[in-house]
Amino acid sequence: MNKGAIRLYRKLKEKGYSPKNICEVGVYLPEESNVISFIKEGVSTSLIEADPEYVRKIEYFFSEYPNVKVIETAIFDFNGTIELCKREASTFVSVLEKSPAIVNDNCKKEDSSKITVNCVMFSEIDRGDFDLVSIDIEGAEWYVIKHMISQPNILSIETHGKYYTNPNIKQIMDWAKKNNYVEWYKDDSDTIFVKKGTFFISTFEKLQLIIKKAQIALIKMLKPIKQLFKKK
Repeated sequence: MNKGAIRLYRKLKEKGYSPKNICEVGVYLPEESNVISFIKEGVSTSLIEADPEYVRKIEYFFSEYPNVKVIETAIFDFNGTIELCKREASTFVSVLEKSPAIVNDNCKKEDSSKITVNCVMFSEIDRGDFDLVSIDIEGAEWYVIKHMISQPNILSIETHGKYYTNPNIKQIMDWAKKNNYVEWYKDDSDTIFVKKGTFFISTFEKLQLIIKKAQIALIKMLKPIKQLFKKK
């Protein structure tokens, strides 16, 4: 189980918050699901994954969980098909100019193996009753939020990671502010947003968020310095 999933589960339990209907967009391997602990508790969960290889693994892993619905599709800005650059956990939509694989790993699209998959707008799946949505689709997260019908209490979104910043971070933050969401905490790749009034966020938690933001900014500031030393 990934550390982010453990932390999300633990922190929500500490707040006394229990989701009733979850959606995770971008699962990768089933054991790496960001909501696996909630699934094991029997919470109704929709798992969305684009890569057929991982869809089969997810279906098998959760085959004995009647509360899990697996949906094989990519989520994007239109209904149709789209090309993915295969990078295991970092597989991304090929039309994107920035993704973690491109920024952090110097991935070259032209050198990547590619697959074509179906894609839909999130509104084709969302019926307005998700109360926790986790989104990790390597730079395309905005297209989930843009077409989201639900107003979930908890939103976990991949927004950063090492030198990477989500290419649509401004749209994401503007949307969050407009729809009454606040940042609760950040880990090494995700920002967890909470709908105002869901539960109390302590002063200590707010201070932790400030410190984490400073750490993230510092790492990005060090990138040109590290590149300079590499050249030497």
